[in-house]
Amino acid sequence: MSDGSQFGLLRQRRFGPFFTTQFLGAFNDNLYKNALVIMLAFQGTMLSSDHSNTLINLSAGLFILPFFLFSAMAGQFADKFEKSLLIRRIKLLEIGIMLAALVALLTNSTAMLIGLLFLLGLQSTLFGPVKYGILPQVLRDEELTGGNGLVEMGTFLAILLGTIAGGTLIGLEPGRIAVGVTVLVVAIAGYFASRRIPACLPPDPELVIRWNPLSETWRIMKLVHGNRTVFLSILGISWFWLAGATYLTQLPNYTRLFLGGNEQVVTLLLATFSIGIGLGSLLCEKLSARRVELGLVPFGSIGLTVFGIDLYFATPAAAAVPLAGAAGFLGLPGGIRLVADLFLLGLFGGFYIVPLYALVQQRSAARHRSRIIAGNNILNALFMVISALASILLLKTLTIPQLFLVLALCNAAVAIYIYTLVPEFLMRFIVWLLIHTIYRVDKKNLEAIPEEGPVVLVCNHVSFVDALIIGGCVRRPVRFVMYYKIFRIPVLSFVFRTAKAIPIAGRREDPEMLEAAFERIAEYLDAGEVVCVFPEGQITRDGELNEFRRGVERIIERSPVPVVPMALQNLWGSFFSRYSGRAFLTWPRKLWSRIGLVAGEPVPPEMAKAALLQERVAALRGERR
Repeated sequence: MSDGSQFGLLRQRRFGPFFTTQFLGAFNDNLYKNALVIMLAFQGTMLSSDHSNTLINLSAGLFILPFFLFSAMAGQFADKFEKSLLIRRIKLLEIGIMLAALVALLTNSTAMLIGLLFLLGLQSTLFGPVKYGILPQVLRDEELTGGNGLVEMGTFLAILLGTIAGGTLIGLEPGRIAVGVTVLVVAIAGYFASRRIPACLPPDPELVIRWNPLSETWRIMKLVHGNRTVFLSILGISWFWLAGATYLTQLPNYTRLFLGGNEQVVTLLLATFSIGIGLGSLLCEKLSARRVELGLVPFGSIGLTVFGIDLYFATPAAAAVPLAGAAGFLGLPGGIRLVADLFLLGLFGGFYIVPLYALVQQRSAARHRSRIIAGNNILNALFMVISALASILLLKTLTIPQLFLVLALCNAAVAIYIYTLVPEFLMRFIVWLLIHTIYRVDKKNLEAIPEEGPVVLVCNHVSFVDALIIGGCVRRPVRFVMYYKIFRIPVLSFVFRTAKAIPIAGRREDPEMLEAAFERIAEYLDAGEVVCVFPEGQITRDGELNEFRRGVERIIERSPVPVVPMALQNLWGSFFSRYSGRAFLTWPRKLWSRIGLVAGEPVPPEMAKAALLQERVAALRGERR
């Protein structure tokens, strides 16, 4: 990206037109839906019956029904056909739907307006797999988190603006005409934006389309279940949509019954929640150092739990001031706290959802990625239906604040369950905390590490957490070779095992472990992975480099791959070093210190001798030990 920021993507044709297209589509969906709901709820003269509540629920069901019926088909289309052409055809469908909506609004045809919601849901169903399937094809790995952050920010901002616009326009004197003309103009604008999306080759052009929705849905769900990490990530995404749907659905009655607020307060709380999600989504790139950082997912789930619980305790026992406006509400005791809770719920929701979407895109095979995303959409829709049904049942015995408390506690239980099944999330969280709290890491020349193919990293050994620091900074997964006693340190052992580190011992200590370690190193390199070795064989006790052992030469002789020298700087004297003689027992001289990780240029295998590598590492470290 030209300016090193995710916002630079908006100026590039490979992303900017797509972002505009999806933003306008989400805006239009929510403008139409909210305008229709308000018409059904407040403009009863246009109805043929008095059952507005039934019609509102029917409308919601009709919009979500296509996700169950046609997601499997949409995923096949997105994998088989060129995506920019598919997007343009979907936008043409939207123009047709909105033209029919204008006619229905002019003729006061309630049945037609409600029926068009089904077609609008179909259009959204067709667009979903393309929306998330195209990102890994047009973005590099280091741009994937930033791109997803922009898309999530744009989606929630579009939902907010569309909802507000729908309510505002339908309240005007010529409200129905204003809504009909606006949705048609926005649909046309979206089509012209889509015409600038560059061609994107289909990943599976030979795919044979299967038209049976039931059998193909079952086949796609089996495909989703085949990759355990992806499947559990999708469950995590679906849980987020369940929680988000619960909060957003209950906000109007929560505001009226427990806060004494009117429509202005509802809009304020909705805007606060949406802005929080948008900001959290954007911050993901900064917090993740432009990588798919799974450590943000537990961080996000902790925030969702903590501030969900606080939302319950911040709710007043009864509405003190009936129908208070936004300004009056903020002036009430606890008003600011409630707004802050909703903002932070959204913020941590952004931290939670963006890495999960990026992970699903990154870990899914390109050939059927869009079908995996279609499976995600099916589960998302199912979980939102569960949200509605569970809320109806629970609210028979619970208040809305109590429902929020139950939701927050369930979020903690779901998070613990998923992180137990996929410990990589928790491992990355520990690593992320380490390099964002205890240390501040300056990274230099890490782009010298090849983006693909086998490579060996060699680095000085200063502390018990060297592997965590390096693993948290290098974009590619790193397999570490480490002394078996360090490998077995409580807590750290969990991280090392999850990261598939390789314990090693001296020949005199355990010759079998030594030989097994060299075999695993060779296997990782043969598979094209990154292996990191600390050639000193021990943590420094005086801050100076120990002599590099010749084990690294044996590794290169067996697997002749490039070697990248690296150096940790300014880590001596920190809490995890041996500055005090023994780690963890004496208060360190440096805490929250700024440390460095610098990489040198790759050394070809024929030159990778222990003495030369030690010289290179010493030069990179300099005097900053």
